[in-house]
Amino acid sequence: MVKIGIYMGEITRLLILTSASFIVAFFAAPLLTHFLFKYRLGKQIRIEGAPIFAKIHGVKEGTPTMGGILIWGTALILALGFWFLSLIFDDIFERLNFLSRSQTFLPLGALVFAAILGFADDLMGIFRIGPKGGGLSMKQKVLLYTIVAAIGAYWFYFKLGWNIFYIPFLGNFVVGFWYIPIFIFIIVATAFSTNETDGLDGLAGGVLLFAFAALGALAFTQRHYDLAAFTGVIIGSLLAFLWFNIYPARFFMGDTGAMSLGVTLGVVAMLTNAAMLLPLIAFILVLESGSVIAQTLSKKFRGKKIFQSTPIHHHFEAIGWPETKVTMRFWIISAVTAAIGLIIGLLGK
Repeated sequence: MVKIGIYMGEITRLLILTSASFIVAFFAAPLLTHFLFKYRLGKQIRIEGAPIFAKIHGVKEGTPTMGGILIWGTALILALGFWFLSLIFDDIFERLNFLSRSQTFLPLGALVFAAILGFADDLMGIFRIGPKGGGLSMKQKVLLYTIVAAIGAYWFYFKLGWNIFYIPFLGNFVVGFWYIPIFIFIIVATAFSTNETDGLDGLAGGVLLFAFAALGALAFTQRHYDLAAFTGVIIGSLLAFLWFNIYPARFFMGDTGAMSLGVTLGVVAMLTNAAMLLPLIAFILVLESGSVIAQTLSKKFRGKKIFQSTPIHHHFEAIGWPETKVTMRFWIISAVTAAIGLIIGLLGK
C-alpha cells in the first residue's frame, strides 16, 4: 500500500508538471510569435546545392524561426520557478521541485547551454553571418557540440562515477574510460540527427514527443522521479509547440530547439541506461541521418544519388507525397518504434 501511495503521488506530480508546462508554453507562444514577426526573425531558405528543397519549401522563407525558445524556455522557467518557490513555501511547492544534482542538473544544463549555441547559430543564419551567410559551418557545429558532449561525459564519468554500459537482456558491461568517447558519440549523433529531422512542419516535434515519452516512462520505472518529471515538462512544452508548429507552421523550431533537444535526448538516454535503445526509441532520427550519410557516400564513391533529396523526408516529398502525409506517417512509425523500444527496455532489465 505504501508503494502504491508513492507511485500515485509521483504520477500526480508528473501530471501537474506536464500540464503546467503545456499551459505556460501555450499562452507564451502568441507572445513569442509576435516578437519573432515584429523583428522579422524569419527562416532563410538555402538554395545552393539544394534545388529540390528550395523548389518545395521556397514559399516558407520568412516564416519565424527560433520557436524552440518556447520549449527550453518553459522548462527553464518551471525548473527555476518551482525551485525558488520551494525555498519560500516548502510545504506547498517542495513536491513540485524537480531540480536534483543526480538526475536533472545535467540534462537541464545541457538543454540550456546547447540552446544558447543554437540560438546564436539561428541569429547568424537570419542575418546571413558566417560561411556562405548561413550561420556556423558544419565543422564549427561539430566542434562546439562535441565540447558540450565532452563536458557531459566528464560529469558522468568523473563526478557521478559512471563507467557502465547497459545492453538489454545481456546486462551491464564495465567499459572504463571508453565511456567518455561513447557518451560523446551518442550526444553528438543524437543532436545532429534531430537537426536533420527538423525539416517539415511538426515532424521533429512529434518524433521527439514520442522519444521523450518512452524515456520518461523508463525513468519513472527506474524510480528516477525527478528525471521523469523533467521529461514531463519537456513533453508539455512540446505539445504546446506542436499546436502552433503543425502544418502550416506558425514558426519553426530552429537550431535553438532541435540541437538542444537532441543533446538532451541523448543525455536522458544515458541517465536511464537506454543508449542501446535509442535506435528504436528515436528510429526516425536514425533514418534521417542515415539517409544523409548514405547519399553522401554514394555520390562520392558511385558518382550518383540514392535519393532524390536528403534528408529522406524531402525524398518522399520529391516523389509526390504531400508534406502532411510524410509527417503523419513518420509520426506513426515513431510511436510504434518508441513503444517497442520501451517494451524491450522494460523486459530487458
